[in-house]
Amino acid sequence: MQHLDHDRLVFLALGESEADNGESTHLDTCAHCRVEMATLQRVAGLGAETQDLGDLPDPPEHIWQGIAAEISAAEALPSLTDTRRQQVPEQVSGTTAEPTVTRLDSGRHSRRGRGWSRWASVAVTAVAAAAVGVLGTVSVLRPDDPAPAPTQVVVASAPLAAYGSTPPAAKGDARVLQDGQLHLHVANLPSVPGYYEVWLINPTTMDMFSVGTLGGGPDALLPLPPTADLKSYSVVDVSAEQFDNNSRHSGDSLLRGTLTG
Repeated sequence: MQHLDHDRLVFLALGESEADNGESTHLDTCAHCRVEMATLQRVAGLGAETQDLGDLPDPPEHIWQGIAAEISAAEALPSLTDTRRQQVPEQVSGTTAEPTVTRLDSGRHSRRGRGWSRWASVAVTAVAAAAVGVLGTVSVLRPDDPAPAPTQVVVASAPLAAYGSTPPAAKGDARVLQDGQLHLHVANLPSVPGYYEVWLINPTTMDMFSVGTLGGGPDALLPLPPTADLKSYSVVDVSAEQFDNNSRHSGDSLLRGTLTG
């Protein structure tokens, strides 16, 4: 049985055209083509379902790299029509039959159309991959997921508690990693018009220096100066700062804790 051309099935699955009587009859009687058609329609439907997800975070870069690699690989493959053209013709009565290529020569499928349909097939696959990437990103970035614990050795740590007039629900943890970075996890910080800054303070002299700022998320990984003396500068402080071009501590501490280890 001669199956419908794959490129034609892509057009039908995407709704670019309707099946004629012969194609409809074939789909009613050919399980192979019906399965392929149903698969293409499911993929096209998956792509359509992601159209309202514009506000979600972008998928990781490796997702797009994978899609580009798949498209390049697909473009290098011959189409089903090309493969049929290259098949060795059968011998009939000692003579070589001319190779036959089945086409829908109704004037609707130009050379340009066949090229576009192969692109459409690749594009449907790319849409599915992108949708999986977006949904995977959403599951990774859900705000209610716990932050992954650092895999490196912790050499010092401090629980951070609300300081001064900060609401008591505010809290956090600070961990100094073996590679010289400070990992902070905070929760329930009050909203501020400026930003949050992280400091190390010498409780004896009250000297201090800034380690860095917190972003919008609950976790931050900040590099410590190689010469930082954590035995002297043992207090971790999170402050509320203003965009005032003043590099000094604002005096508005939100969280504090003492490193031990």
